Amino acid sequence: MAAVVVIGAGQSGLSAGYHLQRRGFTSALTDPDGLRTFVILDGADSPGGAWSHRWESLRMATVNGIFDLPRFPKPPLDPAEPSRTAVPRYFAGFERATGLPILRPVRVSAVRRHDLDFAVETDRGQWTARAIINATGTWDNPVRPHYPGQETFAGIQVHTRDYVSARQFAGRRVAVVGGGISALQLLEEISRVATTFWYTRREPVFREDGFEPEVAGRETIARVVADVEAGRPTGSVVSYTGLAWTPYALAARQRGVLQRRPMFTAVEPYGVREADGSFTSVDAILWATGFKAALGHLDPLGLRNELGGIRMNGTQVADEPRVHLIGFGPSQSTVGANRAGRDAVNALAARLDAART
Repeated sequence: MAAVVVIGAGQSGLSAGYHLQRRGFTSALTDPDGLRTFVILDGADSPGGAWSHRWESLRMATVNGIFDLPRFPKPPLDPAEPSRTAVPRYFAGFERATGLPILRPVRVSAVRRHDLDFAVETDRGQWTARAIINATGTWDNPVRPHYPGQETFAGIQVHTRDYVSARQFAGRRVAVVGGGISALQLLEEISRVATTFWYTRREPVFREDGFEPEVAGRETIARVVADVEAGRPTGSVVSYTGLAWTPYALAARQRGVLQRRPMFTAVEPYGVREADGSFTSVDAILWATGFKAALGHLDPLGLRNELGGIRMNGTQVADEPRVHLIGFGPSQSTVGANRAGRDAVNALAARLDAART
């Protein structure tokens, strides 16, 4: 039993754990019968969240740098170090310093209503909770589009989730599918060692107005908030922000590889059928098609509406105020992750306190 079960120990989940401690919540591992207890269930084998899986070439010099954890300054970081080792090391240091009650690896399969509480079903037994803070992010729910003939393709098919480095594509003819930030980064990287063809469903929109992260961030959050409060499904980050002329985008354009093609209509054993009916031979496809929130374990709660969205008030599910989603909607970006953890804890603490009086 725990008053609050936090699902996920990425940036937002760790933030929630930190703020639960500050509000006087204690470990459900050592005080299972306490009234103000919590536990964090994490599906990964080690600290780091999705950062542990980033591709090999993503170095600290090129990440956005906004992965800070509450009141835990980042140590000096080597710009040349891969983010998939530097950031998890920082997260691990935070976990040691705070002593958060984290159980891993624990995979949550379902959350169901059980009497007045929730039953949290996992591969390591069941927990009962009065409230849920879900911080599972998107990494475990990659978007994998399907096109006719895809299963007949004789070459390599890789999603961004499984991408390691450009070496696996060296000397090949590669279709890079996707119009987001990762697609551009990997298009530029792979094009240095392979022949690339870039496909998107829509014409990419590059901002020509001088991209200011703070201004763009506020505008994006406002638009995402409007969508989640209305219960509309949210789109990708780029669908709200457009694309910036980053160094890798400029490099791709300068080398002539930023040539977008309309999405192909079918996949054949040795290539793709173009929108105009012609055939292009490729022997690898990189699906840089993004991710969606990993919320399948919450499906038994029936949180989604007829539009497929979840109506929110801040971090709180509007129709189920005992469930908070962080790292979702406006807080899906690293920019809002810490604040979302704090806001969810403040709201749940007030609710639990009110229930006791």
